[in-house]
Amino acid sequence: MGRRAELIEKYAADIKEKLGETPDMDLLTKVTIGCGPSIYNDDASTVASSDPEELDRIRQGYLIKKLGLPDGPALTDAINTVIDAYGRSNRSKYRAVVYYLLCRHFGKESVYS
Repeated sequence: MGRRAELIEKYAADIKEKLGETPDMDLLTKVTIGCGPSIYNDDASTVASSDPEELDRIRQGYLIKKLGLPDGPALTDAINTVIDAYGRSNRSKYRAVVYYLLCRHFGKESVYS
């Protein structure tokens, strides 16, 4: 099994354990691939949910640019909802999982088809 496949399995286990959901493996795989090489970097592979600049990068770079959503307070609300569900005290919030959850939250799975 390659490194990416191992990481996808780790992300799927995280979704099962921390959120009690069975992930859509096809979507999770596509979101993970979309994250590019950042998944292999310890710092870039996780989200610093207490850093407002990091959350703004997610809003600008992922929600607006990648998913094509209009800017507005709903984006920040969604990020906070996902972070709360994932667990604010959880130090390892994987970027691919956060992106996957945001994609599902907004029903934008078609972006990855």
